[in-house]
Amino acid sequence: MKLYTIGFTKKSAEKFFGLLREAGVTALIDVRLNNVSQLSGFAKRDDLRYFLSEICGAQYTHCTELAPTKEMLDAYKKRGVGWASYEERFLELMKVRQVDDIIQREAIDNAVLLCSEDDARYCHRRLVAEYLAQQWDDVTIEHLA
Repeated sequence: MKLYTIGFTKKSAEKFFGLLREAGVTALIDVRLNNVSQLSGFAKRDDLRYFLSEICGAQYTHCTELAPTKEMLDAYKKRGVGWASYEERFLELMKVRQVDDIIQREAIDNAVLLCSEDDARYCHRRLVAEYLAQQWDDVTIEHLA
């Protein structure tokens, strides 16, 4: 099973959709809490759904169960809570939510997890991918740059 991740920040639409097409993803799972922000540009929910279908032939799903809470995100982004603390709290949230029971294995096969962050090292999409890979056998993760 192959699971990809991607962030849209610092990417043109051409680069973003080119990476998805090149990888051959069949579905995009949006793991952002807010997917309609004007700051999202081409990655706003309705535009993204359209572009994915037309350019990549891929399906779009928004899955807030794989997003941090607003309080968690604000603590990290606005109040200076460090990455290690954020990571620990987020992974605990994944356990509490039992995301490996909520998300069907087939739904993430050849799918890409989307968030805004350019660098997967400091984004919860990496944590989600690694968490699911630990729960299931034979999952390979690739972060699209």
